Amino acid sequence: MAETKGNLMTYRPDIKLFDATIRDGGLVNDFRFSDEFIRRLYLANVRAGVEYMEFGYKASKELFSTEEFGKWKFCDEEDIRAIVGENDTDLKLAVMADVGRCDYKKDILPKEESVIDMIRIATYTHQMPAALEMINHCHELGYETTVNIMAVSASRDEDVETALQLVCESPVDVIYLVDSYGSLFPEQVRELTAKYCEYAEAAGKKVGVHMHNNQQLAFANTIEGIAHGASYADATMSGMGRGAGNCCMEQMLSFLKNPNYNLTPALRFVEKYIAEEREKGSVWGYDLPYMMTGALNRHPRAAIAFIKEKRSDYDRLYQDLLYEIS
Repeated sequence: MAETKGNLMTYRPDIKLFDATIRDGGLVNDFRFSDEFIRRLYLANVRAGVEYMEFGYKASKELFSTEEFGKWKFCDEEDIRAIVGENDTDLKLAVMADVGRCDYKKDILPKEESVIDMIRIATYTHQMPAALEMINHCHELGYETTVNIMAVSASRDEDVETALQLVCESPVDVIYLVDSYGSLFPEQVRELTAKYCEYAEAAGKKVGVHMHNNQQLAFANTIEGIAHGASYADATMSGMGRGAGNCCMEQMLSFLKNPNYNLTPALRFVEKYIAEEREKGSVWGYDLPYMMTGALNRHPRAAIAFIKEKRSDYDRLYQDLLYEIS
């Protein structure tokens, strides 16, 4: 049985909250947020005491159209600075760079020229050589780095362990356990977190968790992860994110015993700006199709399409998913 770290009544200063609303939420609306939404989110995070905020992706403009996607798909330096200035706050800023989907050598500036503090490298286990090259490059530029190993629920145990061995030999700062399909249960998160921490702690690194809500377990899995040694916890305002969405930032702020956290700014942001985003037609959150893909450990793309088509033949979707597996 994996040992817990601290208890529900203690304050652990190693735990850092990480707001991923723009990046994961941008997958809902093609990153078409207003500047006011971004600025108010930034201020809400500052006032709530959140430690990190992710502005979006550093995606390649050769691969993705600037007409099809809003500017937070690309996170140009001038666009971030238009929101935060020199970011004279305690909140650290991050962007995500997907292996194979960014021009990181061209688009990521040296740290002394950027207001960004952290680069998050997202990778699958089979992309580890390219991920390691990106980690080394961003570290040499002066950034904090994370590696977010995606879809571990669909990866072989030996591939995950090999990936952990490789990243622990790199200069990466944080290794993320990512439940991409929202298929993990708390017992699995407990064991995986223990495994990640075993590798990471021996190499002087931290572990983070990023959970999806397909089975309504994002919050439970997040607190299970930090209870068993993870130090970084991703969350989004009102759970805004692809498909079933993410762990809710409001829940984490109300759950953790950090005296520096303040729930009120998050509630005010959700009350006005998340409500407006829903009114515009952005849809996310638990629904039966996402439950099915989560339970069957499948990518949520079929559920996303099902909901967009406003279908209600749930059993047909379930049978199709079973057929795909077989």
